[in-house]
Amino acid sequence: MAEIDRQEDDQYTEGQFADPVNKTYPLATESHIRSAWRYINNPDNTTQYNPDEIETIKVRIKRAAEQNNINLDLEG
Repeated sequence: MAEIDRQEDDQYTEGQFADPVNKTYPLATESHIRSAWRYINNPDNTTQYNPDEIETIKVRIKRAAEQNNINLDLEG
């Protein structure tokens, strides 16, 4: 079995995650931002967060999208 290369995780700074505590929802690229938005809006993926944390993560993802001129489907 191949080993997981964790060096890739080290390339991001805390500000590049919508959840910097758990280093989840990376925001470094357009595809990361879009994926983070889809993921946070799936209830199955948010069971470990309380409602305030979910809202904070959504705000951070929206901010990253706005800063990068990315139009997200904001229905979620």
